[in-house]
Amino acid sequence: MAETVEFRSNGKVGSGYFVTPSVGSGPGALVIQEWWGLDSGIKEMAERLGAAGLVALAPDLYHGEVAGHTEMDKAAKLMQSLPPDRAASDMSGAVDYLSSHAAVTSKSIGVVGFCMGGMLSFIIAANRPDKIKAVVPFYGFPQGDMEPDWSKLTASISGHMAEQDDYFPPAAARALEAKLRGMGKSVTLTVHAGTGHAFMGPHNALGTLNAALAAQIWPEVVSFLKQTLR
Repeated sequence: MAETVEFRSNGKVGSGYFVTPSVGSGPGALVIQEWWGLDSGIKEMAERLGAAGLVALAPDLYHGEVAGHTEMDKAAKLMQSLPPDRAASDMSGAVDYLSSHAAVTSKSIGVVGFCMGGMLSFIIAANRPDKIKAVVPFYGFPQGDMEPDWSKLTASISGHMAEQDDYFPPAAARALEAKLRGMGKSVTLTVHAGTGHAFMGPHNALGTLNAALAAQIWPEVVSFLKQTLR
């Protein structure tokens, strides 16, 4: 079942796309949007998690605004104008909503993020180590001044990066993996050969969809979340 829900966000109200599995309950996971917004692709990912037996919530970080898949300039503007503190509070509020929901069976929460959402998934994991224990970032991670305080991170991270990606270069992904492992963190960032940025996107907005690889990776994502979230 899918519906739009509202939740508390630092004294204000956030909203998101909420999916429960047919069995009625399961581990909880956030789905964090790409720069397009809470679009059909992100909703589909939440629905896929629901079909696999998880309770998924995709918070609407743009508060109703969405860029079409041909509107690159609008998407970039929306991403650049997103207030970091509001995004952080919306994601944290979504974590609390999931944690307290009767359908969620896990004490911990997972996060799956794509592009901008991949980057933000690292940040919410570092900011909410009390709840976030499993992170699956796709072709996105914090760089430079965007990096959070990694010392607080307790989640296991299983990420999937693109080999041909000017936004999030594979060399930078490998450097971050080495850095976090050096701090004793559980992190694997797999760079998939021959892939371009957004290779999981069902909308294929950049013409980089790799359907065969996406089909191979998704069961691994579900298995990782279910095994890690308790």
